[in-house]
Amino acid sequence: MESTNYKTPGQLIKFLLDERGWTQKLLAIILNADVTAVNHIISDKRPVNAEMAIILSEVFNVPAVTFLTLQKEYDLAKAMITARPDPARATRAYLLGDLPVTEMIKRRWLIDVDDIRDVPKVEVALIKFFNVNSIDEIEILPHAAKKTNTFTPITASQLAWIYRVKQIAGEMVVHRYSPSAVKNAVSLLKNLLTAPEETRKVPRILSECGIRYVIVESLSSAKIDGVCFWLDDFSPVIGMSLRYDRIDNFWFVLRHELEHVIKRHGGNAMMVDVELEGEKAGTGESLSSEERIANEAAVEFCVPQKKIDSFIARKSPFFYEQDILGMARTLQIHPGLIAGQLQYRTGKYDRFRQHLVNIRSIIAPNAFVDGWGNIAPVGS
Repeated sequence: MESTNYKTPGQLIKFLLDERGWTQKLLAIILNADVTAVNHIISDKRPVNAEMAIILSEVFNVPAVTFLTLQKEYDLAKAMITARPDPARATRAYLLGDLPVTEMIKRRWLIDVDDIRDVPKVEVALIKFFNVNSIDEIEILPHAAKKTNTFTPITASQLAWIYRVKQIAGEMVVHRYSPSAVKNAVSLLKNLLTAPEETRKVPRILSECGIRYVIVESLSSAKIDGVCFWLDDFSPVIGMSLRYDRIDNFWFVLRHELEHVIKRHGGNAMMVDVELEGEKAGTGESLSSEERIANEAAVEFCVPQKKIDSFIARKSPFFYEQDILGMARTLQIHPGLIAGQLQYRTGKYDRFRQHLVNIRSIIAPNAFVDGWGNIAPVGS
């Protein structure tokens, strides 16, 4: 007897009864069950559960799993007939599973949405946020035709952060972009390295040379530091997260992104900088030429490398406070920039922290900021 000849547990039980010449009434007596209940099982109106499968296996000497397998396959076959196919379920799984929708709602990036469970409103808000015509065009979906052109793969959280930067930048008004003005801005910015308070001038300097400078707090899982891209041939954008609120990190990331602008690196593909630290802040062969160039410019801007090389050669392994302060005065930069370089060069990130002052509270009042309780008034 092959169980594969039967499509339901009821069909198998009927065969077993006929084989033995038993009636349904007799089976009811053997099972000490109601005849109607037995009739319902044989007509597949009542499912065979695990307990009944064991009882039937004792009566007919058929493995209990045979009855359960037939029941499962029968239930699945019925469900496939009655359940309506809904391709949108897979789309919702990607969107709600990959995108940090709850955090985007909390940050008010999704307009008129208060609860992730209100799926229709979430979908409408996502369409607006990503500036697409339908939910199927959102870039994190495998079948979406439109893809953000980046040099490196990015996560859904990073993509959302980039779109927020893009959304804000698109509504900013700045001076006309000028390559020569950008190069001149580097000199102006260099003069601001002396004190944290000077960072408040950064947004104005960048705006005056045609760069849209946006600060957006990172989403919790994004680990993104900055991005450089172009809205068009004359509209460069620098986005920063200030994920590390330290003077050395601020200037390094800013100068890194600024070099991308100078070299027009973000013209054909977005330059997305994730976890811009350690090897990613160096010049190793694992990095693209664009990233190496930007890192070299950034580190030289913060502290001239010949100077720091000489300082380390003379003072290592002991770097005294008066030596760091003395070098900072000589170079006319804040000691936090030297401290950051010493941490990077020596790997001793628990040292020199007293110089790594915070700057977000200084620059934020003068910049376009989204995050830390501030909601940029865009996208409404």
